[in-house]
Amino acid sequence: MSVYVITGVSGGIGFGFLKSISEDPENLVIGIVRNKSATEQKVTTELGKRSNVHIVHGDLTNYASLRQAATDTNTLVGERGIDYLVGNAAFVVQFDAYSPIGDLGDEPKELDDVADKLFKTNVTGNIHFFNLFMPLVLKGKTKKVIAITSGHADLDFINNFDVENSALYAASKAALNIIVAKFSAQYKKDGVLVFSMSPGVVDVGQFGGDLTPKQIEGLTKFQSRAQAYAPHFKGPIPVEAAVKTIRSLWDRASIETGYAGAFVSQFGNRQWL
Repeated sequence: MSVYVITGVSGGIGFGFLKSISEDPENLVIGIVRNKSATEQKVTTELGKRSNVHIVHGDLTNYASLRQAATDTNTLVGERGIDYLVGNAAFVVQFDAYSPIGDLGDEPKELDDVADKLFKTNVTGNIHFFNLFMPLVLKGKTKKVIAITSGHADLDFINNFDVENSALYAASKAALNIIVAKFSAQYKKDGVLVFSMSPGVVDVGQFGGDLTPKQIEGLTKFQSRAQAYAPHFKGPIPVEAAVKTIRSLWDRASIETGYAGAFVSQFGNRQWL
């Protein structure tokens, strides 16, 4: 049996993790979310009553709520501790998703607000999350901490293919990767594997909705860059397929095989697509 604690399980990849992992009744899965009641209803509706699934309230932008989430989790897991601690939750916004950084300066107030929220959620929030839950990881048997990051944070990908979009989001994920390496530097001696991984391009509905002509232009440009980078790339993959690939990497990654503090793709290397 393994104990998993995962943020952001209300939808997307996070819910995919919860669904897949909890299919084994020997696993215990604790999901940390902002809206506890809505997520519990979703679990009941889509998965039925799974006694090995627990939903706990916690918000990456609210330290007190994360501290309480750690206390609640400790009550649930006891001396078993945590085997897999997964920082999946993130703030994602369309403001910079399709635009080059020069265009973002046309709206300085929104740029400031978005950048602040990205850093508070994706960076500082995960620092608090990892710090508060690390004592439980140290009690666990597997001792793995995984941060879900993005290939957008790879400088070679940006520079070699002139990837203009998602500048603020990419910067927050690059900062997260540094934080992950620092946690690894501290806890590797204790047998804790800490690394960050990109899930790839997963179909969680992010390409729907109404886009302006300029955003469509930006999206089209990124798609052409992605095609140049990976000619085999056919588009976003389903959540179920992504979860299978990601979990396979979680299981085989180790300190001994060089993953400590690493920033890798779902394939365990720097091939993002």
